[in-house]
Amino acid sequence: MSSDRVTLECKALTKTYFSTEPPSQVLHGIDLQVRTGEFLVVMGASGSGKSTLLYSISGMDRPTSGNVLLEGRELTSLDDTEVSRVRLTKMGFIFQQAYFLSNLNLQDNILLPALKASPNDKDGVVKRVDALMERFGIDHVKRHGITQVSGGQLQRASICRALAGEPAVLFADEPTGALNSSMSTEVMNALTDVHSDGTTIVMVTHDPACAARADRVVYLRDGLLVDTRDQGKWTEAAAKQREDDLFSWLSDNGF
Repeated sequence: MSSDRVTLECKALTKTYFSTEPPSQVLHGIDLQVRTGEFLVVMGASGSGKSTLLYSISGMDRPTSGNVLLEGRELTSLDDTEVSRVRLTKMGFIFQQAYFLSNLNLQDNILLPALKASPNDKDGVVKRVDALMERFGIDHVKRHGITQVSGGQLQRASICRALAGEPAVLFADEPTGALNSSMSTEVMNALTDVHSDGTTIVMVTHDPACAARADRVVYLRDGLLVDTRDQGKWTEAAAKQREDDLFSWLSDNGF
């Protein structure tokens, strides 16, 4: 459940790519607040700027202008080393493709960034990772190589890795985009469980069934935030009606 406190905020955020001729402006002055404990989804048609927004507010890419604040700390003024440290210690990431090192087993892939973030707390990190792997049902494959597990297990491992550093906010970019419907449900159940613990989540998705899980959905069109929908708490019993209502709202926005 979200609170009135704000974990993440961007103000007048713009992003222009100067590698094209003429330059391509993708974001046009985005103002957005993400409340502590909120599950926020960003939607929009292809090319609307939703992934660019995610990268810009998470420090993976630098905005052209505007401000990004995480827990009140200005990120856009930090140098690359400082931003990398913030990403490592304050943010967790899940992508469409699960990026793991092929020479490490599943457990070591999850442990690596958390140990890098907290090198003086090895025992605590190992206990936390073991507990996460058990919680999300992959402890029995922790010694397996990344090619020996399913796509759903890999994405659950991505969630474990993202949570191992106890981040202030969890970012997810199309986390179910490469999965079948059964595995998508599996991953979204895990994210819903994470959110129920009070974790702040910002997710980009094209799937209304996934977006229906969120507390709030914002809609981008041509780099502008044009609409927002407050959905309240998700329940399994109301899932179908919630998806239908969301799809109607998306259709009204030209999705």
